[in-house]
Amino acid sequence: MKALLSVYDKTGLVEFARGLVDLGYEVHSTGGTKRALAEAGVPVSSVSDLTGFPEILGGRVKTLHPGVHAGILANRAEPEHMRQLEEQGLTPIDVVAVNLYPFEATVSRPGVELKDAVENIDIGGPTMVRASAKNHASVVVVVDPNEYAAVLEELRHGGPTPERRLELARAAFAHTAAYDSAISAYLGGLQPQEGWPDDFTLGGHKRQDLRYGENPHQTAALYISGTGGGVAGAKQLHGIELSYNNIVDVDAAWDLVQDLPVPSAAIIKHTNPCGAAAGATIAEAYRRAYECDTVSAFGGIVALNADCDAVTAAAIAEIFVEVVAAPGFSAEALEILGAKKKVRLLRVTPTRPSPVVKVVSGGFLVQGPDSARAERAGMTSVGRRHPTEDEWEQLLFAWRIVKHVKSNAIVLVKDHAAVGVGAGQMSRVESVQLAAQRAGERAAGTVLASDAFFPMPDGVEAAADAGVTAVIQPGGSIKDPDVLAVADARGLAMVYTGNRHFRH
Repeated sequence: MKALLSVYDKTGLVEFARGLVDLGYEVHSTGGTKRALAEAGVPVSSVSDLTGFPEILGGRVKTLHPGVHAGILANRAEPEHMRQLEEQGLTPIDVVAVNLYPFEATVSRPGVELKDAVENIDIGGPTMVRASAKNHASVVVVVDPNEYAAVLEELRHGGPTPERRLELARAAFAHTAAYDSAISAYLGGLQPQEGWPDDFTLGGHKRQDLRYGENPHQTAALYISGTGGGVAGAKQLHGIELSYNNIVDVDAAWDLVQDLPVPSAAIIKHTNPCGAAAGATIAEAYRRAYECDTVSAFGGIVALNADCDAVTAAAIAEIFVEVVAAPGFSAEALEILGAKKKVRLLRVTPTRPSPVVKVVSGGFLVQGPDSARAERAGMTSVGRRHPTEDEWEQLLFAWRIVKHVKSNAIVLVKDHAAVGVGAGQMSRVESVQLAAQRAGERAAGTVLASDAFFPMPDGVEAAADAGVTAVIQPGGSIKDPDVLAVADARGLAMVYTGNRHFRH
């Protein structure tokens, strides 16, 4: 009996190999895997002993040979397959353990060039994995070191069973699929193409199982794709285990503060902001974000786009929050927030925007990120009264925030801080009314951002009644003249952006 081992992740390798040797397997290996086994005193032979051929082309060709692949692919139930092996002096390979060097680790290195990335694309490894998985009825294929102990135990008792072999084969194909997806994503990012490709790949590596999904009866896990970073790759510095809902909300909060000037803070509940503000310091930004809706902020998710310092940490610690996400934490901030056992502290590394994927029954939707910037150029003041310079600043700030609010979305802003948010209502006027209700007396003198056009004048009427002085919206409704007439009659400035920010 023969086993072929060639792994990047050498966790448990020596113990697995020793177990195979004890069961009577002749172990063959390559490169670093062979060295690790030899240094540990495990009897190991070179793959060249199977092929009768040396490694060539700088190691590009070492396992791509019938001595390996005929031994893997031969169907033990086919007498002709076995006859041909014997005729060629080849022997079956019964166990294959291969896992691949994570391509993401190569392309995430600073200054990596295309030629270096291409050179690190593994050919022989995926080929052996796929061949073994195809012939899983005859070959036990293992790509996850966590499976070594179970596989050894099954081999000791005449297994694995056919069902178990199928399970291992599925994991093997998933392993190579994720690997190929990473390569495809990298190459596609180097040369963006017009339109979406006919074949869209999405792969990832499981970072952790979660206690459950949105609800306790749903299972869930977190996967990392691409080069990591972002929320999926965040480092948890303190606190209890993250939940599915925590991660979804952290992503919404982090996405929002990346769109705001530094320093800024956002507080999220159920993916919607209940506060967002900029400030002279990160502590001031947090305080002003909190003041938007002090009731909803309780149990919320806080995201900062500057390092959390002691002053900010002390302010956050005054209430219960689920998570604080920031690019960094001072030692004092960690000590202050670390006194709260349940709060999770996440250090998040910014990453480039990625496609947005939503699963639907029978498939999935893919779209590019909403990367439209809040820039005055290209926007048009259409009202009888034009915005003042201060109103322009506030309108642009409000436009940055409203793109992160679920439609129908309304945000009231004053002095670079949200003071009222209306989210996810079925009618736009109700979103205006809700935002004004939350702002209360603070609504007077605010500007308003609407993620899409006003289908009726009633929304602007409600805004004017609350004390709003200027409105920014996409425009484009057949009722635009009626809406603008109300704004002019009530003395509101009106700006059309020409683009909308639906978020479903």
